[in-house]
Amino acid sequence: MQPAAYLAQHREEHLKALFALLAIPSVSAIPQHAPDVRRAATHLADFMRQIGLEHVALHETEGHPVVYGDYLHAPGRPTVLVYGHYDVQPVDPLALWETPPFEPTVRDGKVFARGATDDKGQMMMHLFVAQGMIAQGSLKVNLRFLIEGEEEVGSTHLAAFVAAHKELLGADYVVISDSPMLRPGVPALCVGLRGLSALEFTLRTAEHDLHSGNFGGAVPNAAHELAALIATLHRADGSIAVEGFYDGVRDLSKNERAAFDALGFSDEELRQQSGAFALFGEGGRTTLERVWSRPTLEVNGMWSGFVGEGRKTVVPAEARAKITCRLVPEQDPDAVAKAVAAHLRRYAPAWAQLEVTFGGGDPAFLAPPGHPALEAARKALEEAYGKALDEIRMGGSIPVVTTFREELGLPTLLMGFGLPDENLHAPNEHFSLENFAKGMLALWRFYESA
Repeated sequence: MQPAAYLAQHREEHLKALFALLAIPSVSAIPQHAPDVRRAATHLADFMRQIGLEHVALHETEGHPVVYGDYLHAPGRPTVLVYGHYDVQPVDPLALWETPPFEPTVRDGKVFARGATDDKGQMMMHLFVAQGMIAQGSLKVNLRFLIEGEEEVGSTHLAAFVAAHKELLGADYVVISDSPMLRPGVPALCVGLRGLSALEFTLRTAEHDLHSGNFGGAVPNAAHELAALIATLHRADGSIAVEGFYDGVRDLSKNERAAFDALGFSDEELRQQSGAFALFGEGGRTTLERVWSRPTLEVNGMWSGFVGEGRKTVVPAEARAKITCRLVPEQDPDAVAKAVAAHLRRYAPAWAQLEVTFGGGDPAFLAPPGHPALEAARKALEEAYGKALDEIRMGGSIPVVTTFREELGLPTLLMGFGLPDENLHAPNEHFSLENFAKGMLALWRFYESA
């Protein structure tokens, strides 16, 4: 049976299986949901056995289990390691959901549920395709599945698991479907991710908070000093004022810039999606350059003094802030964090106490140009959708890509089917059933030719 006919014939079966997994509230960030996370892992392992995968097992970690399964019956052919995650984000604020987050609902050609697009829906597509190809004897590659339960809390224990199971995870490359398309109806291949570097700092100006009547105007205010210090991090044109921050960072080539321009990206559409009142960023750069190929420094949070209801007339003695930097391939996360810390120490008042804590990070990623899997994916996507694909990058990070590169030496192919407006991490998360269908057809074509 032809792939399209098989997938159409089994559509309701696939949706039923997807809905069963979506109904499990596997929220990894909330300890009370730990039994649900384990239930999702067990449910997934049972399904993997049902569809014919072998060596299926729950591998325990210090956190939530990793689910593994494989099908290795294509000697001499590539081995693909498929990565996904079965954990999901919290659902708050619950009142904004139009239908309950763990009662999958179809409306307007979309399935609404927490995890629909991130990542249960996209991950299950690979399993459904494997099921069909195994049943029909048409699987032309070897498959290993690694599906974790801690992606939404930073994949805390995955690197240790991968390092300890290198033989089990041996492959030629990794495929991940947890990235977006740029626009509806047009397939996308993600060839780049920005990296990340994080730090937190505390500024102290006194031993304790002080009465603003007795001391206001005579002593420094930690909140004021924090605001002034943060203001030194950027120039008026939006560029970053940290010495050494841009060391080694290259501009886009003419061909890369032309490829970005050819995508027909809409600044106004991005503004509307974000809910921002205006767009802003590093001067002299397009919006796509800013979010795909330029580094950033963002204050993620800052707090000080009294923030409860009513009033409490204090002069704060302590103020704190969190910073993350998005990085491009030429930057080292540790070096960037140290440069930012040095800047903060340079501009903080000499009489104040400054404490900086580093939060780790991951380098950026660019797909190896010309890799055979990249070309096979391009062909499969364009055949399934009947359109030339968008070659895109992501402004965000996927830390596990770094893990696979550093621990296994494997390149990663990012072949995602989500859309930017599908509310991942937000109320009313959903997944397009059109992309669910066409995406599986693309994966089938890919596994036939990879």
